[in-house]
Amino acid sequence: MKISYLFLFLLAVTGAMLAQSQADAGGTAAGRTASVQGRVAKDPGGEPVKKALVELIAENQNEGGDYTAVTGSDGGFRVEGVVPGRYHMFVERTGYLEVEKHHARADGRVLTLTAGQEVKDVLVRLQAAAVVEGRVTDEDGDPLPDAQVAVLQQTFMAGRNHWQQAGAERTNDLGEYRIAGLAAGNYYVSVNPPPDFKSLIAAASNAPSADAQANDGRANDARTNDPRSNDGRGSVTTAYATTYYPGTQDLRQAAAIELHAGDEFPVNFSLAPGPSLVVRGSIANLAVGASALVMLQSKDFNLTLNGADIRKDGTFEIRDVAPGAYMVVATVSGATPLMTRQALQVGSENVEGLRLVPQAGGWVHGRLRLESGPAGRLDASQFFLSLRSADGDDDVLGALSLSEGFSTVAHVRSDGSFEWKNVPPGHYYVELAGDPGASADWFVKAAAAGGRDATDTGFSVGGGSVAVEVVASAKGAVVDGAVSDAKGEALANATVVAVPEVRLRGRVDHYRKAVSDQSGHFTLHSVPPGEYTLLVWESVEGEAYYNPEFLKSYDGKGKVLRVSEGERKSLQLTAIPTPE
Repeated sequence: MKISYLFLFLLAVTGAMLAQSQADAGGTAAGRTASVQGRVAKDPGGEPVKKALVELIAENQNEGGDYTAVTGSDGGFRVEGVVPGRYHMFVERTGYLEVEKHHARADGRVLTLTAGQEVKDVLVRLQAAAVVEGRVTDEDGDPLPDAQVAVLQQTFMAGRNHWQQAGAERTNDLGEYRIAGLAAGNYYVSVNPPPDFKSLIAAASNAPSADAQANDGRANDARTNDPRSNDGRGSVTTAYATTYYPGTQDLRQAAAIELHAGDEFPVNFSLAPGPSLVVRGSIANLAVGASALVMLQSKDFNLTLNGADIRKDGTFEIRDVAPGAYMVVATVSGATPLMTRQALQVGSENVEGLRLVPQAGGWVHGRLRLESGPAGRLDASQFFLSLRSADGDDDVLGALSLSEGFSTVAHVRSDGSFEWKNVPPGHYYVELAGDPGASADWFVKAAAAGGRDATDTGFSVGGGSVAVEVVASAKGAVVDGAVSDAKGEALANATVVAVPEVRLRGRVDHYRKAVSDQSGHFTLHSVPPGEYTLLVWESVEGEAYYNPEFLKSYDGKGKVLRVSEGERKSLQLTAIPTPE
């Protein structure tokens, strides 16, 4: 009996000690992690939003992780066990968009979490998204299925004006469409007609043979029996064409629509056949059996809008072209890929006799030398380099990357060597791409091409071989500090931009951007040595700070700063308020 009591006593003590040990371990674990608690509410009104997905995504995936939570009926959420670090927080709910306190579209927020920290009372505002809906019909009022309707917004990105597609949808069998998930703002609406398969089939079946063309001695027209096709060289065809709201084929005459939160804005189109232009030309020296691709890219929309029908003899025809500024891109596949790009302005008449001469691209090769890096932690193979167009033609490069053997990104080998094959003629510069994983402060310190300094000016490729030497330093300057509003209170989610001196403002890689966290703190990493103007906005649309005209309106409102390699500076900045 005494043994039994002793056994029970020892069992109880052991259980108590184990429970205490687990509690201590839990407390220690809790002390090592952080938590975030808050509420998601509608804007305006403040009503709770349930079933919203809350995401915390670590800025450095090597140190943190990703965490999620779903809001309850009261709109509340709590994320626990978060490894300390810097996170981007996003909230998603079908039919809603996240906005900041001034009701402008928000791209999430930044939170810096420390061990044991409990961030509370985070308020996230969601605004009902707008919808554009309507119907597309032909001249007789019959539905036009498979027409593509797009909602467009003009912004300034990557150093130039840009028509950005905010949403797109194809019409159903009734000619109806519905484009949801749009933020409040001003938009343009366009419709591209459905493919005219009847005309394409007729054109292919009536195209003259290669022998007939050879006997004729010149490129012949593709004739069709379609009443909308042309009946002779140089005449203008009729076809459905891209149309902009309220019903014009001229982008300059398009009217913007203003969307408010929760709007269901009706936009209907009635398309009628009208004058349609054709671009005809030829690809020089097209080898027998070679595969060629010709694309017409709009400079207005930075999109590939038309493709060409290419005959065996290299002649081609691009139909249904609207007046405007374009870039013609041609690629020829083979043992040695060939390519060319050529600017084209289309007016009120067909374009005849366009001659394209694809050539072999250049071979850009060289070596990356790492300077001042952490010994034993990095080798060159952890780096990627990106080839950027100094002419603002990155969209065209994207299209040319479809050709065999060309990519804008190069992986650096362990010995520091790298290369780009089949590089189209143009002017370029090199920037670091990706995260080397050991330091956030690497930057391109120097670049030389053909023995000449190309750090700021970039280098030209015109075919042949170009040798490039790149030096990367881990001692980029670091600028940190705190942002406050006009009342002197810490400001979260402010946009801090280091704008380079005027001569470098065409180089996107010389800008640095950060977003302030919940305490107003920000850090700009890998800042190349030089002089900058620091500008801070409560909110700014897109990448407007790349636009020289936009920056002019803020002359004298920034803080001028000069940094040297490896320097660290801390600043107190006041944000430019958002107009009410």
